[in-house]
Amino acid sequence: MRVKTSITLSEETLKVVDRLAGKASNRSRVIEQAIEAYAAARVRSARDARDLEVINRRADDLNREVAEALAFQEEV
Repeated sequence: MRVKTSITLSEETLKVVDRLAGKASNRSRVIEQAIEAYAAARVRSARDARDLEVINRRADDLNREVAEALAFQEEV
């Protein structure tokens, strides 16, 4: 369901939106797609930050496991 709303944009931003919308001039769709892309990027960024935090927290254990695996390969 779509809800009509009002936003305020600078003239420069509106020109960009109009250029992206093209002749169909569907400003709403261009703005909606931009917000969806922005939100998806924020979700990815937050997920990546959580993943990095886990990796950093476990870095010593992970490095120890890799060293053991490499030592085992040297023996073989």
